[in-house]
Amino acid sequence: MRAYHILYNTIQSYPTIPLTDRSTGTETMADTSDGTGHRAIPQSPLANGGATMANMNGKRLPRPKRIPSISQDDENDGDGEASHDDHNGSSRSLDTTSTTSTAVHCSDTQRSFAMSHRILPVDASYGDSGIRPPRTSRRSARFSRTANRLTKSLSTPIMRTETALDEICRPERRSNRERYNARGRLDYFPLLSERRSLSPGTRDSAPFRIRDRRRPSRLARAGSRSFSLRDAADDGSKSGGEEHSHSGGNEELYDKMLASIAARFTRRATLPENIKPMQDDHESDIMDPNAMRYLPKILRDIYAQRQRRRPSQIGEARLASIDLRLRLQRPEHLPQDQDIRGSILILDLSGFTALGERLRMELGPRDGAAEFASRVNHTLSTMVRQVYKYWGDVLMFAGDALICLFEERDDGEIIWDEMGERTLNNEEKARRRVRECCLSVLGKIATETDFTIHGGAAHGTIRCFFLGTPSKIPGRCAFVVSGHPLKQTGQLLNKAGKGEVYIDGEDDPISQKEGVAFITQHECEDEEEDFDMSLTNVVPRESARLMEQEASLESIGEFEVNSHARAYLRTLAARRCDAGSQNAMSMLLNELRPVAIVFVGLHDLDDIDPRDSSLLQLMNEAFKILSRITQACNGAVRDMLFDDKGCVFISVFGAHSHEVNPCFDATVSAMRMESALKDLKLNRFSLGVSFGECFCGEVGPPVRSDYVVMGPEVNMAARLMGKAPNRGTLVSKRIFTHSKKFIRFIKSEEIQVKGKDGFFHAYIPQTRIERQSLEIAEPQQPFVIMPSRQNAMDSLMSVKERAQNREPTIAFVSGGPFLGKSRLIDEVATQASNDGFRVLKSFRTSLDSFTSYFPLRQIVSEAMITCANLKADGESTLDSEAAAANYLVNGNIFNKTDRVNIGSIVPSVADAQLLSLLSGLNPKARTRSIADSLMKILTLLQPLIIILEGDGDIDPSSWSLLAELMQRARVECPQIILIVSSRDSPTITSAAANLRRNAIQIKLMPFEKHETELYLRVMLGIKSNEVAIDPRLLDVVHDRSNGCPLFIDCVVKWAVEKQMIEYVDCVDGSKKMSLKMIDERSDDVTAAIPRELSSILLAPFNHLPPPLWDALKIASCIGYSFDAELYNSLNQVLDFMPKIRELAEKHECFESNGSHFRWKQQAVYEAVKSLLMVNQRQKIHRMIVRAFKDNKVDLESEDMKRGDVHRLLGRHCALAEDWNGAFEQYMHAGDRAKATFNFNEASKMYEEAIDFQAKMSEPPPLRSRIIPSINLGTCLRELARYKEAEAVLTRCLNEAQSVNSGVTLDEQLYVRALTALAALYQAQSKYAAARKLYEKAVPIAQNIQESKSSLWLAENIAGYAETLRKSGDLPQAESHHREALEIRTRAVEEKSCTELELAVSYTQLGCTLAGMRQYKEAYEQHRLALKLRYRYLDFAHGLVSESLNYCAESLCALGRGGEGIPLALHAVDIRKNVFGESHPAYAHALSVLASCYHAVGRSFDARDCLEKCLEICEIAFQKNHANLIPNLMNYGNVLRATGDLAKAREVYERAIAIHQLNFKEGQQANQLEKCRSEVSDLTEKLEHSVTLSSPPEQPAHGGIITLAPADIESDGTPVIVFTDIGRDVDDELALVLISSLRRIHILNPIAVIATLTPQRDRAYLARGSMDAVGMADVPVGIGSSGGLSEDMEVEVYDAEYSRASPCIYESGMDLVYKALESVPFKSAQLLCMASLTDVATLIREREELFTSKVKEVILMGGVVSLESETLTPDSAYNNNCDLASARFVYKKCQELRVPTATLSRWAAYGCPIPPKLLDDLSRTDHMVSSNIRSVSKLGVDHLWNKVILHPSDPRREMLPSRCDISWFCRVFMGKKDIIREWTSSVWSHVTKLNMYDPLAVLLCVPAYRSSHFSWQTKVVNETPHIVVGTSELDTGIPNRLSLYNEYSSLFFSAFLESLHK
Repeated sequence: MRAYHILYNTIQSYPTIPLTDRSTGTETMADTSDGTGHRAIPQSPLANGGATMANMNGKRLPRPKRIPSISQDDENDGDGEASHDDHNGSSRSLDTTSTTSTAVHCSDTQRSFAMSHRILPVDASYGDSGIRPPRTSRRSARFSRTANRLTKSLSTPIMRTETALDEICRPERRSNRERYNARGRLDYFPLLSERRSLSPGTRDSAPFRIRDRRRPSRLARAGSRSFSLRDAADDGSKSGGEEHSHSGGNEELYDKMLASIAARFTRRATLPENIKPMQDDHESDIMDPNAMRYLPKILRDIYAQRQRRRPSQIGEARLASIDLRLRLQRPEHLPQDQDIRGSILILDLSGFTALGERLRMELGPRDGAAEFASRVNHTLSTMVRQVYKYWGDVLMFAGDALICLFEERDDGEIIWDEMGERTLNNEEKARRRVRECCLSVLGKIATETDFTIHGGAAHGTIRCFFLGTPSKIPGRCAFVVSGHPLKQTGQLLNKAGKGEVYIDGEDDPISQKEGVAFITQHECEDEEEDFDMSLTNVVPRESARLMEQEASLESIGEFEVNSHARAYLRTLAARRCDAGSQNAMSMLLNELRPVAIVFVGLHDLDDIDPRDSSLLQLMNEAFKILSRITQACNGAVRDMLFDDKGCVFISVFGAHSHEVNPCFDATVSAMRMESALKDLKLNRFSLGVSFGECFCGEVGPPVRSDYVVMGPEVNMAARLMGKAPNRGTLVSKRIFTHSKKFIRFIKSEEIQVKGKDGFFHAYIPQTRIERQSLEIAEPQQPFVIMPSRQNAMDSLMSVKERAQNREPTIAFVSGGPFLGKSRLIDEVATQASNDGFRVLKSFRTSLDSFTSYFPLRQIVSEAMITCANLKADGESTLDSEAAAANYLVNGNIFNKTDRVNIGSIVPSVADAQLLSLLSGLNPKARTRSIADSLMKILTLLQPLIIILEGDGDIDPSSWSLLAELMQRARVECPQIILIVSSRDSPTITSAAANLRRNAIQIKLMPFEKHETELYLRVMLGIKSNEVAIDPRLLDVVHDRSNGCPLFIDCVVKWAVEKQMIEYVDCVDGSKKMSLKMIDERSDDVTAAIPRELSSILLAPFNHLPPPLWDALKIASCIGYSFDAELYNSLNQVLDFMPKIRELAEKHECFESNGSHFRWKQQAVYEAVKSLLMVNQRQKIHRMIVRAFKDNKVDLESEDMKRGDVHRLLGRHCALAEDWNGAFEQYMHAGDRAKATFNFNEASKMYEEAIDFQAKMSEPPPLRSRIIPSINLGTCLRELARYKEAEAVLTRCLNEAQSVNSGVTLDEQLYVRALTALAALYQAQSKYAAARKLYEKAVPIAQNIQESKSSLWLAENIAGYAETLRKSGDLPQAESHHREALEIRTRAVEEKSCTELELAVSYTQLGCTLAGMRQYKEAYEQHRLALKLRYRYLDFAHGLVSESLNYCAESLCALGRGGEGIPLALHAVDIRKNVFGESHPAYAHALSVLASCYHAVGRSFDARDCLEKCLEICEIAFQKNHANLIPNLMNYGNVLRATGDLAKAREVYERAIAIHQLNFKEGQQANQLEKCRSEVSDLTEKLEHSVTLSSPPEQPAHGGIITLAPADIESDGTPVIVFTDIGRDVDDELALVLISSLRRIHILNPIAVIATLTPQRDRAYLARGSMDAVGMADVPVGIGSSGGLSEDMEVEVYDAEYSRASPCIYESGMDLVYKALESVPFKSAQLLCMASLTDVATLIREREELFTSKVKEVILMGGVVSLESETLTPDSAYNNNCDLASARFVYKKCQELRVPTATLSRWAAYGCPIPPKLLDDLSRTDHMVSSNIRSVSKLGVDHLWNKVILHPSDPRREMLPSRCDISWFCRVFMGKKDIIREWTSSVWSHVTKLNMYDPLAVLLCVPAYRSSHFSWQTKVVNETPHIVVGTSELDTGIPNRLSLYNEYSSLFFSAFLESLHK
């Protein structure tokens, strides 16, 4: 049956078929001429199943009289996919009596034409129609017989075309599905898009041939020879007894034969003159041009097809033969192979790993990955361009290498040899191109500093394999090259060094130096002109055979790629080029990702011989099976290739999805692959699996690119594959670590691979683990509740109960060492864990009290990791703080500020770029900020128990943070317990005193003797009360243990091991446990038990060798806990850490958590430490210090732990009594803490350093003496401890000045002392004193500072400038700020200063310039600061609000207050959320907003803001504070504008009084003079009004915005908007769109009327929304109720920016009249997006005004029909609200000849918007975009929650029953399938939302109207009225994508520009 279809469609589609006699080589042409001389067009004359016929010009043909009925079945194409006609593969039947559009209509002309050409059988019994009902009986048998006959005919020497046509066109032998196509028309002449039988997916089609163009013929391979046009032409032909040779006659004959037969055959199907052929619709056969870049050019050319929509210069017959030849060059069945001649070039890049690590360290993970991707892409793109420039082809991106092909080709180009004696043949040309390409690439890459390159090239016969299953689905096929040139190239590649390329046949390699010389020689060529993009155009491989003698290849037209080439796309590339997936899948961006890689080496296929068909089939089966397994395991096929490792299959896991465990999936995939390959009977194969961070992304230029996965782990997987046993698998340790819970592994023998030092074990996967068993180890000590412990236990359990009742509680547990505090707390924690509590623990020592927040470091780290893994929900396992922090930031749980705050506790997550944000924060503000961040994760983990164990004090910063957390926990995290254990009662700072108020205090004491007895009974297992304890045994145990449970345990265990305790039956019949006499010579049996418990504790370690004992002693000197990473320097000399690990694993001395080690028993730690004498300990500490120095540890590296290293090394120096070393290290530690703005820790470090100075044998020099004190004073100033700071800094300055006369003054030290004290005075507002000190310091600093980018100098100058600014000397302040800015700019360029610090300079200079009234430049400076803060900070950060405020203030001063209002509104919103409504910062933002409102004439709005501002300031500041003056002056100015002159004068008078209280004579003189001038002027006006006995003049409209005459030329078309904003978000989006068009002067909104009840609330929302997008000066009026009852409830959604405003017109109609009066004749547009009640009122009351001013009315609604004489509104919502008014408006517009433009709902349906657009808009951080997205999501989810209810459920409210789940999926998702598992939020599944009003806005603009809309026009009274969207089929949107792009860009423009982004 397949043969039937194949031959039938072949002849129908391509009527010229030369047939060859294989025995004689004779070619016979079938004569199909009917002698008419007419040419036929191979298409059906019938229309597309519709009721009317259409020609090419779209004209309608008359409806035929007879309507026969046809039923038909559809079928699938050859590759298993649904056909073009019915993608569901379902059959459709047409009713025999129906006259609907699905019936086929045949006219008499058509019927006679069909009969004459044997298309339709004539049967009188079926009437005049001549159409026989289709036969279905015995159809399969007939098809089989026909197929057999046709197959047999193909094997005969000659087959006549007429015979084939007779066979095929015999209607009684054809089935229903053959006779008619899916559209209900005859399928004898199918459209080109429906010719499926010759597609690459057809098994029986002609095989693919790749030819060497130089040879006119080729030999067919045995077993694959079949019918081919090319064979017929190349092997020679005989026609009319004449023989043609290959030299020219054969080609000429070949072309003539095809043209002649095509012309004669096509005459049989000539259409009547009145029937025109239909255009081909072959879009489904075309490969997406965007996807072509992922295929090598050879595949593009193989799958070339003619662009049939492009006009060609040759006839249809020739084109038909060309199409056939193009199909015959494609592989029709797989597998296939072919040999070609050419060169293989492999270019390998090196340096990826080093570059990636360096960029990550320099730029951070995210920016580093982006920069890495950019550089990789740039380098590979350069290489690819050079390859294609020299006529090469990039076959694949093999990791970090390119595999290129330079095919021998006869392109007509003449190239002479170097001597100019002869021309080069094709092979020599190819070799020349390879060499020049290598030179060019080497020369280009020589300029790169990041990468090096080496390569190899070889020439010969290259074997091409086509594998897989023919399909259009990506990943189903593979194109693989092999052969000797590839192997030889691999050998040359390994031989080449860096910067070298070896070419076969050449002894010496091409060097980079030669490449540079080559580039230099050709450097005059422009890079862009150097590469001809036409080289990559699609050109058929058989193009030489396509050309006619009289026509060139160009005359045929352009070529494109057939869609079957998609099967060769790899999965990742296909996802990348798919637009839908690209938008929805953020994982396909260029990034560093954790990826698992599987390498499969198919060694049986390394030397495959294509003549061995079984081996070729085996390779094909292996590819298909491995691909299926990869896809089934959530992976992606990366490559199938031959390289130096042989035949390799590569798959990746985790590169395209975040929802899988890549290690587990990769391992399971490898296990399945191993099993499948064994089933295929492969004898030699191996697999390697590795996991790690790899670069994943698209690289390459547009001409050729690919989605690659590259990195060291890819190489590791390949090397594991090479080391794996035959028919086995090896996986890396990371794979084992992440999969061992699910898969059983065994450890391999030690192996060594390239690129990894030393030997290591890999792992071999065995089987899946179905169930996991969890073992809980029993405690070594029994937990017994003693009477003295019962109260403690009860108290702690009450704490747990309180937390369960949502009452956070803190408990302090204290007691001496070894009393069981930890055991007691652990027991409570275990019970709490059983009740659902999450437990977080940390341990501290006395050494950690110097480090701020150290007790919380482990707590916060575990909390972050736990929270991140909870949110990841199994997608991935996060096991590091940095990874968890990144996940929380990306998941919007943390923002950038949170990361800085958490970095204060966990240094590894800190962001150095953002550390400057901590500058200037006082301790309280910093504590609150950190608490804000911690609460975000703690609330997600509750119920929660936090345990802080340790023997040392807690630092003050931690106490303050704990107090803040517990205070806020009552509201935010009530189910939290905090337990703090310590040896003594904790010393709580005064700042955390509130912790003691409700805390539970628990004090543990040693056991009493009776409790010791109880514990002894438990330990000895005594259950009977009849057995007693010998008093001597009890006494000795109690004495030796001092009542400590741990020591009791030790003593008893020791005695039992020594067999000193025995059971005794006494003479009196009693029983007891007693001590056994060991030494008979001693009367005291207790003397055998050591008095020093250290002997007992250390007894288990007596067998340790001396080196391990040394390690124990060193560890005891280091401390109870330590970080292994900090003590790696001891490894080289002492092999320290390996011994510690041995002690931990084999002897259980230590327990570890990552790199942190801790003694398992503190008693053992104390015992070991007690063994050492003082001099021994000093010796050990000296040895540790010497090890650090000898190993030259870089303590200033970028490791975030370097502060800990300095502190710990300083301690070792101090214990070694190396006071100089201790001083130096503590100074470094203090500097480190100070640099991270940790001033608490820094101050302690400096205090310690000062103490060590006093212990030095020789007094330190002056500089060393003063600098620690200066630094200490600076830290105290930052901590607001001003009195202490002043004492320290004054002493430093006096000491620096009081040097002896014989000693030269240290000027730099003197400057530091001066500026430190000056900064302190400035912080205390002592500007005069600060200025004096700066005036001394700055000139000296400028003279001695050599560096022009010194931050020290910049800080001093900027500090001086700020002092000058605040003291009123603005010119000098400006000069110094500019100097500081210049220095910091250079520092940023040198990367010694962050850009956020530069933003501070911009801000300071901007404030200074604003004070000097240089507002334009001030605005520029503030905008630069805003830009930097946008880049690095979250939008909600306080510093962003600062820049927004200053920008708005500057714009207001420039007269651009309208532009400043959006900025000020956002600043107000940010400060309200960050600081609260009682903070002065919020008051300042209100003041700036008031100024902007006042600037646009909205003085009453300004007055309201200022009154609230002053109310806050009166409370926040002291009475009559100077900060009140600017706000009072602003308030007075606003009052004057509102007409309240008397109150304005009172305000100015108060400002004068406050000024006189705060400033001396001459200070701020301008401010005082302005106030006095205002008072004088106001007094004069008030007196004048009293004289005239009239009140002061009031402003017009009470401060409402006045309307100026409209200027169409400069402002755009005036438009009045009627909106029911608040009902749907599209009204607000329409206003956003208008703001964007207003900004570019296209539309000029002169009034906005809010209509539809409650119209006042809608007006408030419109006012706030318009203010936020920059339309504060556009007036808003309150319209009518929109035809609804006033008491009817119609929803208005909420918005933070919606607020009452006195500047709103109460009468919207008055506003409309005034607006129309202000515009020229016939210039205004009315945009009606709501009920037409108000428009009707306008026409009724002011008809003349309406007709004279309005040029057009744009209506969002709809009309009934265009067929009636006039337009009548339909029942659309806007019309239906007030249908009478709607009819009136339409009627009057037509009568008054006012044009209308109606946009119906069909237009909105034609261009829905994806919810992703709203998501993207919300990321602009604009308050309006965020609210629109929130409201839309809420609305959709609310509707969904109604839809899923039963129709009878009352909670559905008024929702119709038809609105069910199916309706929702169809309308909002475009899906027919129903998924019922969705939860309450369905937003992520919604694909489309209908937005009406934005389209109506665009319809107002003529340019957009003509570009994006189509309409139907109704002319009434000679006036055109247009309607856009008349039905579901005619939406009026010709190009949905273009329209979407247009308005989405306008939306983004509106939001971004209003925020000045």
